[in-house]
Amino acid sequence: MLLYVGTYTSAGKAEGIYVYEMDEATGDLTRRHVVGGFNSPTWLALHPNGRFLYSVERQGPFTVDGQPAGMVTAFAVDPDTGDLTVLNRQSSCGVSPPYVSVHPSGRYAFAANYASGHVCALPIHEDGTLGEATSVVHHEGSGPVPQRQEGPHAHFIAPDPTGNYVMACDLGMDKVLIYRFDPDDGRLVPNDPPFAALPPGSGPRHLAFHPGGRYVYVINEIASTMSAFAYDGALGAMQMLQTVSTLPEGFGGRSSCAQIVAHPSGRFVYGSNRGHDSIAIFAVDEATGRLTLAGHEPTGGKTPRNFNLDPGGTFLYAANQDSDTIVAFRVDPQTGRLSPTGHVIENPSPVCVIFHRRTM
Repeated sequence: MLLYVGTYTSAGKAEGIYVYEMDEATGDLTRRHVVGGFNSPTWLALHPNGRFLYSVERQGPFTVDGQPAGMVTAFAVDPDTGDLTVLNRQSSCGVSPPYVSVHPSGRYAFAANYASGHVCALPIHEDGTLGEATSVVHHEGSGPVPQRQEGPHAHFIAPDPTGNYVMACDLGMDKVLIYRFDPDDGRLVPNDPPFAALPPGSGPRHLAFHPGGRYVYVINEIASTMSAFAYDGALGAMQMLQTVSTLPEGFGGRSSCAQIVAHPSGRFVYGSNRGHDSIAIFAVDEATGRLTLAGHEPTGGKTPRNFNLDPGGTFLYAANQDSDTIVAFRVDPQTGRLSPTGHVIENPSPVCVIFHRRTM
């Protein structure tokens, strides 16, 4: 098992994308490669065939409305070593992209642009290279928190499990925008209903589907909450079930949420708190989709911008951006609780952690 880590290079500490080999018995990581020469390759996504990887970069030679645009970079993955070779780059069609994902068909990549509020679809050719965008949508709207919600801020875009719909979390609008998507024409078409609304001032950042596809969980950055929705995969419709705090009762410090991951068993959902510097653990009522707080686990570092579970759900890796560490935890399959393994990996400015099984 390989683990890829996207980073911020702007602080001058990180070099690019870091590649590790995972010990699946202990959860320890051994660094294999660093692929350098990029402008903050923060978020990463693998192609379904495992032969290609895609990354956003914060700035490149492209422009949008006179402003420097971000990029999406395509890489070939070496099947033996996991090393990466650049194939090509395309504009992300907006400013400061924080997220990229790939359609289950492998025919398109999707990018969200935080600063400008654009989302786009980029065709993927058979050789893994990216074509120019087939669809670009500019979100319009704002929210009640003027410092963060003065306009649209697209923070996430990814397809639903069916591939028929694409969901985009917009932090500035307090909405999850829902698009119909047909790989044969590559267009993002507003669904009916076109969005799911979050409570005002929530700041939806990322979402995760329950493995069964019946529920969607949204983590809200500004309000430090998590919202549960029932999901109708035939209609692409989300129905609010509840919103719960990700912070312990009585916590009075500053904190904001970042990542959300559903356990592959469907029994647990996890969310990260930056400030409280913890992983919030929720148990899922699989009959209703509702969440019950099961506890918090300190991440052993500062600002867990991202974390991820290995594909088997045995280990959780917390990426502490401001303390330059990735900390490994073992997951209790009965309770969902986390126990530190003792493995703390030094990695500058980690932002995104994804897994890939080599085909040696």
